[in-house]
Amino acid sequence: MSKPTIGAGWQRAIVTLTGTVVGVVVIGTLYWAQSVFIPVALAGFLTFLLSPMVGRLRQLGMPRTPSVIVAVVFSAALLGGIGWVVTQQIGSLLGELPNYRDRVREKVRTIKQVTGGSGRLQNFIRDVTQEEPGPDGDSRHQDGASAVSEALSSPPTAVVVEPQRAAWLSRLSAFLSPMLEYLGELALAIILVVFMLLKREELRNRIIRLAGQGKIVAATKFVDEAAHRVSRFLLMQAIVNASFGVLFGLGLLAIGIRYALLWGFLGAMLRYLPYIGPYLAATFPISLSLAMSEGWGATLAVAGLFLTLELVISNIIEPRLYGHSMGVSEIAMLVSAAFWAFLWGPIGLVLSSPLTVCLVVLGRYIPRLEFLSVLLGDEPALDTAISFYQRLLARDQDEAEGLVIEKMGELEDPEQIYDVMLLPALAAIKRNRASGDITAEDEGYALQAIREIVEDIGEGRIAPASVGAGHGDAEETANSEAVDVPRIPIFVCPAHDEEDDAAVEMLPRVLDPSRWEVERIDPRTLTSELLDRVAGSRPVAVCIATVPPGGLAHTRYLCKRLRARFPELKILVGRWEARDITAARPPGEGPEATALRQATADEPTPVPVDPLVERLRGAGADLVGRTLIETRQQLASLVPVLAQAAADQDDLPAPEERRAGLDLHVAAGSDILK
Repeated sequence: MSKPTIGAGWQRAIVTLTGTVVGVVVIGTLYWAQSVFIPVALAGFLTFLLSPMVGRLRQLGMPRTPSVIVAVVFSAALLGGIGWVVTQQIGSLLGELPNYRDRVREKVRTIKQVTGGSGRLQNFIRDVTQEEPGPDGDSRHQDGASAVSEALSSPPTAVVVEPQRAAWLSRLSAFLSPMLEYLGELALAIILVVFMLLKREELRNRIIRLAGQGKIVAATKFVDEAAHRVSRFLLMQAIVNASFGVLFGLGLLAIGIRYALLWGFLGAMLRYLPYIGPYLAATFPISLSLAMSEGWGATLAVAGLFLTLELVISNIIEPRLYGHSMGVSEIAMLVSAAFWAFLWGPIGLVLSSPLTVCLVVLGRYIPRLEFLSVLLGDEPALDTAISFYQRLLARDQDEAEGLVIEKMGELEDPEQIYDVMLLPALAAIKRNRASGDITAEDEGYALQAIREIVEDIGEGRIAPASVGAGHGDAEETANSEAVDVPRIPIFVCPAHDEEDDAAVEMLPRVLDPSRWEVERIDPRTLTSELLDRVAGSRPVAVCIATVPPGGLAHTRYLCKRLRARFPELKILVGRWEARDITAARPPGEGPEATALRQATADEPTPVPVDPLVERLRGAGADLVGRTLIETRQQLASLVPVLAQAAADQDDLPAPEERRAGLDLHVAAGSDILK
């Protein structure tokens, strides 16, 4: 192993170890210092929610400080009133629960009768109700007798006499300790909200300095946009959850379920828990309806009310209000809920969704935090082209074709699929085969799969559902009108290897067969043989196809030989460039970071002269195309010239006839000289 390789391995190990240590320290700090971080997170959440209200009050002419005070006092009074009422209802509910024991037992007996009085469900219910049948049918008598016998047989218990103290003192201390802690955290959160709203611009400027790294214009734009998106999402989420709680509470009140305000508040809070929160909130009023009502009508009504509200809000209201997703994956949302609940308890469960959304937005706009967007976002982890190539290496051709079909449906021109997926895969195969990352068998399978996919696309067996195969109705109409025009003969030859030959098979698929007469050249054909075939078949153009890396020297050699022998021949080079889909994207090179870098440029970047194109033109090429579609457009631009050249060649005698005529002229001249 070389020294650079060893050094790179040590560097990666150090980076991994440092990241692990930092992660453990951060998580440990969040857990042990939760009394500080919970108020900060809650203050940030409330700041995003109250910012629109403060902005509206300022638009009405109220100064900043009074508008902030009004918004905070109103919100605190509202939340405090709701909390007080909910606390009163919880205490009242806990006091009334023992009164519904008989009704619960009656419904359990009803379930027993429905299930036939036997089976596993019967045993489960019996265990829950603690009913053990005895020989004489009196389970309570046996339980009492066994308890007396156990008491008589057990040894006497030692009794310790302690001084009597007031019970209310111990209860008061046990109650005041957590209460004072919660009140302190709430007071800190309120104070932070006030100062965050008052110093909003200063906080924004500090974030711009950290995120923009001196690029003020674009950083300001992106920070404002991110803050607006997060604020709008959290506000809409709060409105939707509050609406669900109000409607659910009013519905329960109409049905006759007691403590409807408590269940509505609980439903609004638990809706912050993604996917399972609403259903968890519905279990409490459903269970209470079983205990409080004598029949089953109230229970069914509660279940119907919940399902109706949840289906309408989830499928109709939320998509319209949110406008678009904030880009958080479902798995990340659930894992985040479990993580924050473990760290901070119930308040962490409520704040998990807003915190995850904020982290994803930070990852999208701050290059150094891009890993958060990758881990938590809902964007595909791999590009479609990378997934296609990965499926080829896994020898899963069916899924690879499925990716092609899906991508074709997303493209405006389905024929762009060659440049978007197939050509990048060919370039990756050539690159990895040269580096030894894949075997010859892997290369052969991938090339054969690509050839079969190309053939299926050309024959219409692979096409998007919404777009038919071919070039479209307009082009078919134009082709039908020009059906009498003679076809233009061209040669298409690969520059060097099998990957180039697979790319050559794609060009005829994007050309109109009624206009172009394409002849493919075998990659094993020698240069001298190619020159002889060009001289014999007389094509008006030759297209040399090559896929990087490599093949450039062979391409320049072919161009020079063709230009030297056929000065009037049109030579096109398809250097169908493709990015390295197997290379990892450098940190900070996301789309937002790229836009940030471009937006902060002082002057527009001039378009550089492509040295590769200049080298190929110096070797004799007329045109150089970087994509398959560009090569097709170049051929289309040469149609008048090539059609005229083909017509002129049709008027000339065949090569054999010209060679025979030349021999006659030479013989006649020899006779005259004699």
